[in-house]
Amino acid sequence: MFICLADYLVPALAPRIFGSNKWTTEQQQRFHEICNNLVKSRRRIVGWWKRFFTLKEEKPKMYFMTMLCSLAVVAWIGQQVHNLFLTYLIVSFLLLFPGLNQHGIITKYVGMAKREINKLLKHKEKKNE
Repeated sequence: MFICLADYLVPALAPRIFGSNKWTTEQQQRFHEICNNLVKSRRRIVGWWKRFFTLKEEKPKMYFMTMLCSLAVVAWIGQQVHNLFLTYLIVSFLLLFPGLNQHGIITKYVGMAKREINKLLKHKEKKNE
């Protein structure tokens, strides 16, 4: 009932409240950019989710070890850091994430981490040969 009411009232009341002359092409482009970013983020999350379950089906031992290690790390961090401070750090990071991403800091450090992981994997493959 609320959805039907909102569907009827929002288009009728929005131009009166916000005014139709205040919406510019720049704002429209920004809106499209935000929508595109939301869709891309959703696709990334779904992709990671599918990879996660593919790993679970194809390599159950690797899945088990990955989950065991990640949960152990989370438990260790939770043991070492007070919960209130940990919550503060998580919330601060989440609030700062869009700005860090916009300035390319996240991309820079993720790229560095990927290169290091690739180096370690190549080094391990050379040892095995």
